[in-house]
Amino acid sequence: MLRSCRILSGPILSVSLLTLVLTSGCATDARPPTTTAVRADVYLKPDTEEIIGTVPRGGTLASLFHTYLASDRAEAAVQLVAGSFDPKKLRANRPFKLTRTLDGWLRGFECEIDPDRYLRIAPSAPSVPTVLVADVITYTREESVATAAGAINKATPSLFEAMGAAGETDDLSVELAAVFSGEIDFNSELQPGDSFRVAFQKTRRENGTVSYGHILAAEFNNDGRQVKAFRFLLPDGSAGYYDENGRSLKRFFLKSPLKFEPRITSRFSYSRKHPVLNVQRAHLGVDFAAPVGAPVVAVSNGVVTQAGFAGAAGRLIAIRHSSGYQSLYLHLSSVAVHVGERVSQGDFIGRVGASGLVTGPHLDYRLRKNGVYINPITEHRRMPPGDPIPAALVAAFSAERDKVSALLPAGGAPETPAAVAGGSKPTNR
Repeated sequence: MLRSCRILSGPILSVSLLTLVLTSGCATDARPPTTTAVRADVYLKPDTEEIIGTVPRGGTLASLFHTYLASDRAEAAVQLVAGSFDPKKLRANRPFKLTRTLDGWLRGFECEIDPDRYLRIAPSAPSVPTVLVADVITYTREESVATAAGAINKATPSLFEAMGAAGETDDLSVELAAVFSGEIDFNSELQPGDSFRVAFQKTRRENGTVSYGHILAAEFNNDGRQVKAFRFLLPDGSAGYYDENGRSLKRFFLKSPLKFEPRITSRFSYSRKHPVLNVQRAHLGVDFAAPVGAPVVAVSNGVVTQAGFAGAAGRLIAIRHSSGYQSLYLHLSSVAVHVGERVSQGDFIGRVGASGLVTGPHLDYRLRKNGVYINPITEHRRMPPGDPIPAALVAAFSAERDKVSALLPAGGAPETPAAVAGGSKPTNR
């Protein structure tokens, strides 16, 4: 009598000739077991290849296609895209993935247009891989409220590193520094033992990229003092950050004209040794270490009174403020404002450089009051606190403060960000 047996099979990527061994459970009682010799796997050569990269500086969609496809096929691909997206609007440094056959036919293409959309070329149907269509697709997004906490110590000596250890990116560090820019100079005042807690809006896209919305609540412990910030929307639609007592964190001057850079390299002094001239002379400002191209912002509202090259000071911007103040920004690589232009606190005005009489790139920031140079660091510390929440809105602010304060992670030790307050939801907005 024969016993029955079944051979189960599934999809495989390479073809193998497997050994069939007839055992007592799958053979006749009368015939002895037999074996078949094992043969090597058969490698199936792929018929397509993927090219992954980023759009080069000055590159266009046409130049990208011409790099990887034959000329006539590249032109056909550009024409295909033109029906749904202007090929001239493709920006540099956007990630892309191009799939082509080994003989040079396009089989697929994806390229990020902006943080919310991407261009896709794909077969119109799996059964007709040679018929392609182009579409602009909106990334599926997952929005959540998240938290992070970190500390400044030997292992994480900067806010960037502490935020990275908490699982977030440099962008959130910059946003947090901006919230406390009137209270803490992140260029000079960070100390070992400082810590932070923050609750914020976070968006994660299907391509893995992350972006941040508003910081809702934050706490920073700096050199023994604790500063808190709570976002509050005013009836006119504007929003601001306030401390626990409802006093605005916005000051007359920002603590620093740099968004966020690591350290001061030379302080205000009436006598220091000039690094180039090698003589003793006054240094009537503060030097901030910063790379060429780092953005410089106006420390307060005002009117530009000087913008251009100024001898040893290099490219210079001067801004007149109220109460007799004037701020100056020296050795810039580029100037983004003109004389007579009105600027607001935090507006971009130029970029760090090494123009004029310098040994390397940095920002020399100076402050004058009634025509006399004063120490920016000490003057910033003397600035009065911001305006309080109007009396009629105190109750509404207190309720919002308590609501967002509850989002902050417990304690101050670093912890992995976690979605809170209702979790997250996918959206195609």
